[in-house]
Amino acid sequence: MNKDWLKVIIAAFFEVFWVIGLKHANDFWTWTGTAIAIYISFYLMIMAGRKLPVGTVYAVFVGLGTAGTVFSEILFFGEPFKPEKILLIMLLLAGVIGLKLVTTDKPQEGDE
Repeated sequence: MNKDWLKVIIAAFFEVFWVIGLKHANDFWTWTGTAIAIYISFYLMIMAGRKLPVGTVYAVFVGLGTAGTVFSEILFFGEPFKPEKILLIMLLLAGVIGLKLVTTDKPQEGDE
């Protein structure tokens, strides 16, 4: 895995925080933290998209963020555990991993 894919994974990690923040923020500091997480998340995704295929970057970003958000809601916020929900998240992650595996990381013209 190269540094651009690592940026996508870190961006997805911060996506979980801002999505949860949008639901649970209730004062200046939690909204500020949410805004910072949005900035970091999108900045890293855009930087990765400059070197990697944008469609794949976005799919991986959203897939990992969705899975992380669902698991966080179950673990920390009392969302009911449903086996079918976990099965569907695993299917989503399998698709994301498949996209990552079939995407070549060849540099585009003009990249240095």
